[in-house]
Amino acid sequence: MLTSTPFDSFSLNHASQSKRRVAYFYDSDVGNYAYVSGHPMKPHRMRMAHSLILNYGLYKKMEIYRAKPATKYEMTRFHSDEYIDFLFKVTPDTISKHLTEQVKYNFNDDNPVWDGLSEFCSISAGGSMEAAARLNNRKCDIAINWAGGLHHAKKSEANGFCYVNDIVLGILELLRFHPRVLYIDIDVHHGDGVEEAFYTTDRVMTVSFHQYGDFFPGTGDIGDIGVSEGKNHSVNVPLRPGMDDVSYSRVFQRVIKGVMDWYRPDAVVLQCGGDSLSGDRLGSFNLSMRGHANCVNYVKSFNLPTMLVGGGGYTMRNVARTWAFETGVVVGEEVGPDLPYDDFYGHQYYAPDYILDVKPSNMPNQNTDTYLTQVCTKVLDNIKKTMTFSPSVQMTDVPRYPLIPALDEEFEDIADDEDEDENKDLPVRE
Repeated sequence: MLTSTPFDSFSLNHASQSKRRVAYFYDSDVGNYAYVSGHPMKPHRMRMAHSLILNYGLYKKMEIYRAKPATKYEMTRFHSDEYIDFLFKVTPDTISKHLTEQVKYNFNDDNPVWDGLSEFCSISAGGSMEAAARLNNRKCDIAINWAGGLHHAKKSEANGFCYVNDIVLGILELLRFHPRVLYIDIDVHHGDGVEEAFYTTDRVMTVSFHQYGDFFPGTGDIGDIGVSEGKNHSVNVPLRPGMDDVSYSRVFQRVIKGVMDWYRPDAVVLQCGGDSLSGDRLGSFNLSMRGHANCVNYVKSFNLPTMLVGGGGYTMRNVARTWAFETGVVVGEEVGPDLPYDDFYGHQYYAPDYILDVKPSNMPNQNTDTYLTQVCTKVLDNIKKTMTFSPSVQMTDVPRYPLIPALDEEFEDIADDEDEDENKDLPVRE
C-alpha cells in the first residue's frame, strides 16, 4: 500500500512561511502569435492567465519583467546551428522551397510553420534563460515564465508543438552556478526533449510524471533511467488514464521526497503543463486545479531556488485558471473563488459559472493502488542506486559573464545609463 500522506485540502499553510522573492516574466507580444488554424496549441492562453494574475492583484507581490528575447546565438547553446538557421529563415511563403529541410527538422502538421514562429521561440526561450540567470544572481528565490515549458523540442528538430527547448537552455544557465539541478515535469506527456538532453550526465536529474502507453510521444518507460554518468538520473513515472488528485499527490510526494533525500539538488525547474488537468482536449488525466497546484506547493516547501515554466494545456480556460492560481501559490496568496472582471470576461471563456476552479470529472481511475505501489517502489529503488550525493563532474570556476548579460550587475548599470541617455525626461508643462 502507498503509505504517503493522502491529498490534503489545498492550504498555503503547508508551504514555507519564509518570504520568497518572486520574479515573473511576461512579454505582452506573446499572445499575438497563433499556430495555423485549428491547431490545439494556442499562445493566447498565456495572455488569459496574465490578465487573471493582474486582476487578482498578484502583480503587487512580484517583480514583473519583460525578458530580452533570446538570440540565435543563445539558442545554439543547445540547438544545432543549422536547425536554428532554418527556424529563423523559413516562413509560410517559403516552406515549399525547403521540402528536404522540412522533413529533416520534423516540420509537419503537428509542428507547422507559421507567421512569427522565430519571434515566439525567442520570447519563450529568453524568459526561461533570464529567469535562470536571475536565480543564479540571487535576485529572486522563485522565477515564473508561463510562456516556457516547451519540453519536446530536440537538439535538431521540432517535436510535439515545440521548436526551441527553453527548459534545456534555462537548465544550462543554472548549471553555471549549481552542481545539481532537478527537473520535474507534470505535463501529461513525457518530457522527452529535456530527458534526452541530459541523459548522460548526473548533474541533472529529470523526473517525469506522464501518461504512458499508446500515447504521444511513446517514450518514458520506467526502465529508461539514463546511461553512462547519467545512469539512474532519469526518473520516469508511467501512469494510466484517469489519474486523480489523491493518487497523484501520493505518488508525486513520495517520489519527490525520495529524490530530494538522495539527489539533494541545488536548484529546481518545475514544468507545469496544464494538459494533465481534467477535461483537457488532448490529455486523459483527471486532476483538479488544486490537485495540480498541490505539486507547486510541495516543491516550493523545499525552499530551493526554483523556476516554474508552462508547457502543454489545450483547454485554454482551464490552463489560464490554473496558472493564475499557481502564481498565487508561489506568492503565498490563495485567490478566488470568483473570477475578477478582466479583458476576457465578456468573451464567454469562463461561462457559465465564472469561477476560478477546474473540477475533476467522474472519469474512472485506471491506476490501481497495487500498480502505483509497484511503480513507486521501482522508481525509488533506482534513485537509491545513485552512487553519491554529488555529481562526478567537477565544478570549475564560474565564468565571469553569464550566457546572457542581462543580469550582470555591471551590465545593468551600463544599461541604465544608456536608457537615461536615450530617453530623456520631458519637462512637465504647467
